[in-house]
Amino acid sequence: MRILEVINKTTPFFEKHGIESPRLNIELLLAHLLKKKRLDLYLEFERELDEPTLTGLREFVRRRAAGEPLQYILGTTEFCGLEFLTDRRVLIPRPETELLIEAVLQCRPRVIVDVGTGSGCVAVALAKKLPDAEVYALDASADALDVARANIKRHDLEKKIRLFQSDLLGKLPGSLPVDAIVSNPPYVATGELTKLPKEVRDFEPVRALVAGEDGLEVYRRLIPQAQACLTPAGFIALELGAGQCATVKQLLAGNGFEVTQVVKDLQGHERVIVAHVKS
Repeated sequence: MRILEVINKTTPFFEKHGIESPRLNIELLLAHLLKKKRLDLYLEFERELDEPTLTGLREFVRRRAAGEPLQYILGTTEFCGLEFLTDRRVLIPRPETELLIEAVLQCRPRVIVDVGTGSGCVAVALAKKLPDAEVYALDASADALDVARANIKRHDLEKKIRLFQSDLLGKLPGSLPVDAIVSNPPYVATGELTKLPKEVRDFEPVRALVAGEDGLEVYRRLIPQAQACLTPAGFIALELGAGQCATVKQLLAGNGFEVTQVVKDLQGHERVIVAHVKS
């Protein structure tokens, strides 16, 4: 079977299974399998695919049609212009989280703690963009830290980023003068999990998504810990779920913080909040 035939037959199959951008999906899967850039396929539409290649592709197509995220099948995804290893041990980095990076960069902190680092995408992006910064990446999951470690090595940042297995800030050295605490925490309410898209609900790690009955459990625990760790001029930057900004503002104000910035995403949701320690 030729490349163009595969694309033309698989596109409606993906459409039938509710896959967004079905043609793009099959092209990306093919390019990955053939170790080519996607646009290079257009120069080889008449190429005949051998049986081992078709067998591998059928498995990819089966997994994608079942709802497995493309990023997990490919094993990588892009975030802040950088490529990251990604698998089912960690949450898939999302474009909205790039707003968190942008907000932190405006303040140019020197010592940064990334809480719930997951794939390490936030820690790596900040370390790349702030070459003088010292970054600490924390996660309670040993599996997630393995992925983060691989991504840190991939970007040659072993000397700039230190990893700790820690429930929030519990294992952070107490004497560390922290300028910024950054986190994209779990913020989905328990009852909302079943309403998430199948790709998220059935494949991404639940502990990286869900945080109690109202989705605010981690904010309630993290914000008081952060206030105790930060320098007098320090700040906390958090990603938010839809509709959570007002409550998180109250939590910050009640724990010695002053909100200095709220960033909306392209849908108009209040997505990132930045708060400094009150002087």
